[in-house]
Amino acid sequence: MKKALLVMLPVAALTLSACGSGGSDSGASNDARGPVTIWYSNNAQEVAWGKKMVAEWNAAHPKEKITAQEIPAGKSSEEVIGAAITAGNAPCLVLNTAPAAVPGFQKQGGLVPLDEFPDGEKYLQERVGGKLSQYASPDGKYYQMPWKSNPVMIFYNKDLFKKAGLDPEKPALAGYDEFLETSRKLVESKAAKAAIWPAPTSEFYQSWFDYYPMFAAQTGKQLVEDGKAQFASPDGLKTAQLWKTMYAEGLAPKETFNGDAFAEGKAAMATVGPWAVSVYGDKVEWGVVPVPTADGTAAKGTFSDEKSIGMYSSCKNRGTAWDVMKFATSKEQDGKLLEATGQMPMRTDLTAAYPSYFASHKDYEVFAEQAEQTVEAPNVPNSVEVWQTFRDAYTKSVIFGKGDLDAALKDAAAKVDELAEGQ
Repeated sequence: MKKALLVMLPVAALTLSACGSGGSDSGASNDARGPVTIWYSNNAQEVAWGKKMVAEWNAAHPKEKITAQEIPAGKSSEEVIGAAITAGNAPCLVLNTAPAAVPGFQKQGGLVPLDEFPDGEKYLQERVGGKLSQYASPDGKYYQMPWKSNPVMIFYNKDLFKKAGLDPEKPALAGYDEFLETSRKLVESKAAKAAIWPAPTSEFYQSWFDYYPMFAAQTGKQLVEDGKAQFASPDGLKTAQLWKTMYAEGLAPKETFNGDAFAEGKAAMATVGPWAVSVYGDKVEWGVVPVPTADGTAAKGTFSDEKSIGMYSSCKNRGTAWDVMKFATSKEQDGKLLEATGQMPMRTDLTAAYPSYFASHKDYEVFAEQAEQTVEAPNVPNSVEVWQTFRDAYTKSVIFGKGDLDAALKDAAAKVDELAEGQ
């Protein structure tokens, strides 16, 4: 399981409770100060960082203390947060807000626009830089603070590549033809059961770890731009055809693997973010390369697998909450997060900001370079439905090879265009 994909990770069995933020109050003052409550993910490394961050804040702000906990248990983080918005007992801040969920939370009236704080947009712009525009909502406001990314790359098992007679130091993976030929050699040689084994299931977010990174690398585009689906374009169809071939030839299995196929040596490659460096560590003799493009030229982007921080409208003490957001995303705290988790803070020029870290953590430097060109899930109305519509068509036509691929994605694109208009 991908640690970065917190949407479906199990969380501690905590009960939803009314927080210091009280009930929903759209008229709450952005200047109000006092205690606040925050939720963070159950990722052990983030929890450890979060506890230290909270302790530092509380020591310096005895009248504006933070009460923190992991996101309560539920089917997904998004369902728990959505239910808390409805009940009016969401915390002030959630340090695990998925960009794809922001449009839905906003529609519920659950989020506070951060650019309505006097220094809001300035702070966001200075921290995030040119990538910030991807996080703007259709009304032009910013309902999330981009916080940390896990730019996606291709991990490969050097031992399995050697077993297949491939050069583990110079893997032929840059272009689609190379990627296919390498995949064939891995499977035909029986070095591995699968070349790569993404989840072949239909949950809306699964495309973030098979199709979308390659689509982003090929196009530099989001799935939807200017209200129009981009995946039925010639480039989008090329990416889909690559994956269709992978499934048709058995290079990517159509059944789910119960476990970690890459860690267990069943798959020779995996689509992962920097979290994988510590997870696989010395368990796998691994290498890493950028996500391929059709003709092998430099990628134009990769999926961010980003998590944001959201401020929720039930928060009464928004002045304090905003200061906590800035404290938690300061250069100092971002550095501590990087040190603790290996995840990339969403700030400009990471390697220059933390030279000593990257000098002593060379394995992470390539991810920092990728972090400069991440592509986000589009911030559009009906975001989850948009992804589900695409995934349903993809599952049927690409994974299981049913029907005409071009027609299926073009039909899905027409439906997505309507959804993205708010219909």
